Amino acid sequence: MEYTNIKLDVENGVASIRLNRPDALNALTPDLLSEFSQALTVVGQNEEVKALVLRGEGKAFCAGADLTFFDSVLDQPVLISPFLQKLNDCLTQMEHLPVPVIAVVHGFALAGGLEVMMACDMALVAEESRIGDQHVNFGLMPGGGSTQRLPRRVGMQRAMELLTTGRWLSGSEAVDWGLALRAVPSDSLDEELETLLSPLRTKSRPGLGWIKSVAVRGQDLPMRDGAALEIMAFVQYFATSSHPAEGIQAFKEKRQPEF
Repeated sequence: MEYTNIKLDVENGVASIRLNRPDALNALTPDLLSEFSQALTVVGQNEEVKALVLRGEGKAFCAGADLTFFDSVLDQPVLISPFLQKLNDCLTQMEHLPVPVIAVVHGFALAGGLEVMMACDMALVAEESRIGDQHVNFGLMPGGGSTQRLPRRVGMQRAMELLTTGRWLSGSEAVDWGLALRAVPSDSLDEELETLLSPLRTKSRPGLGWIKSVAVRGQDLPMRDGAALEIMAFVQYFATSSHPAEGIQAFKEKRQPEF
């Protein structure tokens, strides 16, 4: 499929999606979200893919929703709901993708850009990047999940500070707050990414999918129910995949498993 607003590449077991509206700091539009969802479906169906990397072209990761779209529908608020639903559907689709999703953030991750970043499983950020939810600065409120994901990530007090003051965080602060995995200088992002991707390429695709599925589904469950979910998934994984047996055999033979 031909894409205009994103770029999709698959190489050496890793898929890469780049938001591709650099002149608009990769602001989100209905067309971009449609292409993004289609690309996520392609990635999810590719059994050779062990991880997805999400980046932005140009100077920024993502500046959030394209305000020119909202300006165009101010007198037709009924059109806002489908856009926000499409955004949330994309983020949920990414959260349930059967492989780890890694955001690589440089420049800005603002408002909807932060919401996209939080829907990823891990985030590598440039130390000098600027990250935050600026909806309140423009008389707006989040529509892509910040009121829900931020408190779960950083706690209610810190979430309320970001949501109600519009404060920026640097990449290093985002790590301290639990919003990102690691912060490095922008010219070291690719090297740090490869450090993360290298071991993922050797892992079992079904194993990665089961681990992520249980971790995501169990977040909102009581510990006892989450543990029961893990047991059920463990048994089902053993029953439906040859990879656990290969892993055990490789351990016995003191070699690397072949997945």
